[in-house]
Amino acid sequence: MHEDALLTMDKITKVYPNGIVANNEVSFSIRKGEIHALAGENGAGKSTLMRILFGLEESQGGTITLNGSEIKVGSPHEAIAHGIGMVHQHFMLVPSLTVAENMILGVEPRKRLKIDLQKAIKDTRILSDKYNLAVDPLVKVQFLPVGTKQKVEILKALYRGAEILILDEPTAVLTPQETKELFAELKLLKNLGTTIIFISHKLHEVKALCDRITIMRNGRSQGTFNISDVTPTDISRLMVGRDVILEIKKGPSRPGNVMLSVKDLVMANDLGQRAVKGVSFQVRKGEILGIAGVEGNGQSELVEGITGLEKIAHGEVLIGGEAVNRKSIKEIRNLGTCHIPEDRMTYGVAKEMTIEQNVLADKHDSPAFTGPILTKTRAIRDLSNKLVRYRDCRSFASAEAGMLSGGNIQCSCRPEFFADPQLIYDSRSADLGHRWGKLNLSVTAW
Repeated sequence: MHEDALLTMDKITKVYPNGIVANNEVSFSIRKGEIHALAGENGAGKSTLMRILFGLEESQGGTITLNGSEIKVGSPHEAIAHGIGMVHQHFMLVPSLTVAENMILGVEPRKRLKIDLQKAIKDTRILSDKYNLAVDPLVKVQFLPVGTKQKVEILKALYRGAEILILDEPTAVLTPQETKELFAELKLLKNLGTTIIFISHKLHEVKALCDRITIMRNGRSQGTFNISDVTPTDISRLMVGRDVILEIKKGPSRPGNVMLSVKDLVMANDLGQRAVKGVSFQVRKGEILGIAGVEGNGQSELVEGITGLEKIAHGEVLIGGEAVNRKSIKEIRNLGTCHIPEDRMTYGVAKEMTIEQNVLADKHDSPAFTGPILTKTRAIRDLSNKLVRYRDCRSFASAEAGMLSGGNIQCSCRPEFFADPQLIYDSRSADLGHRWGKLNLSVTAW
């Protein structure tokens, strides 16, 4: 398995303080110049294994070998020194800085006593052209679409000398067109000699892009295979330990009364420009409404108006027949409205807080969880543990939300964590409305 390996991780073990085993003697190896998929369910241990490789986590056992020599990776700085770069699922960019300024952050070129910004701009353009990752060095990151931000992250890693590039769920935030463009760029990187580790559980993407695949389940490796030798059914069976029906049969909906009514809604964006211009629609109980459009065409502002996050400029929103224009976010929530945001890390959870602290966020004034002076720690923990088990979050209630995998963070934002939701806005879900016999406004950008 390791004879022609560029990098090998051998018997890596990671056990968290509460006893949860994230990696159980996992072995993993990659060859130079390949795109190698690391696949598994949410909580299988994929991201933890790569965080160990990038120096963000410390393992309790095992070795890492690069070009035949054992190495120690105690920090991202040491990983970068070994030519290992990582593009995280949640981007590590400074929005107020330009692309070029983000590129050189921490490794600034100098001209006498000053930062040589012109060299940074020049180097960004050279790298951008070489790897066909089109970015404008002078644009501030806050104005870039998600797909371009990802290109900046990849260029940042290459600028620092990455020869092994770890991509953690890179297509989770991309439209199909952006995903297709990313795949073309990754194949070019491969042809130019970069070795890529592609973390994903999207089987059709893995089959379309990767050369080999390592499959993980419950913190263990299930083996490494040539991608041409395994079918999506084989991969899914190894991922979950049983046969999986990959085709979902959708039954007819049985809609009830109107639960959400939007009439002539007008919303402004952050620049004061009209982003939603007189939109009207209705959604009935037990129904899923899909709203499709390219990012930046008013979907976010539409949802902000419905959920009370931003003031409605004109029009009316009724939930269960009750107007919400002048209601607070809490009052709208109490009508049974649940919002699962598209940016789950920024808006869905407080990443520095634990799962149980996040669960308490909308219950802090409830007598069931808060006494006259102190919070009721036992009640909060019991509820949190119950929800963690119910959603099969591969973690524990006292874990920081920011340390969870992307899928487990999304679990923490799911409607079951709120009291009896009647109206759900979810930018990712496919069938929540039918599952609960309730209503789901599913907003998808592509």
